[in-house]
Amino acid sequence: MLGTGPWQVWQSSSNGPEGLFLTNDGANHRLALLTSPRLSDDAQKLLHTGIHHLAFEFPALDDLLATYTRLAANGIRPHFTVDHGMTTSFYYIDPDGNSVEMQSDNFGDWERSTNFMRSAPEFAADPIGTLVDPEQMIRVRAEGASQLEVHELGYAGAYPPPEPQDIRIPV
Repeated sequence: MLGTGPWQVWQSSSNGPEGLFLTNDGANHRLALLTSPRLSDDAQKLLHTGIHHLAFEFPALDDLLATYTRLAANGIRPHFTVDHGMTTSFYYIDPDGNSVEMQSDNFGDWERSTNFMRSAPEFAADPIGTLVDPEQMIRVRAEGASQLEVHELGYAGAYPPPEPQDIRIPV
């Protein structure tokens, strides 16, 4: 923890891009600030400095999957789909080229997900997580798997996406 007060700040310990994760409540983070020697100003926003993305949290995985289905039916597809361990997250590109994360907390408890980010060896080894295919997740959920089972299978690599993913950060 680097600070206290209305905002709590803690620093990433990964070997990838350096980051600060900020929160003003019990959530594991509300704002992620990333830096890398490979980042610079970029008119196309792919390699820009500044805010990397905004995140919107859904109460449960089912809500995230329903939103994915609704958007996909309108031709809106995510550029990156991942189970980070603490969240399942689908990233979309907005009309200005910004990345917008839609996520659900896999623990259903911000304190547990924050502790996972801070102390889980698997998160320290790979803070990005495991790529997932939302279509396979929807199918497995419809077949009766619980939301927790869908997450656990996804994080274990059971739903590889059929096409390459664009993480939109230089790693």
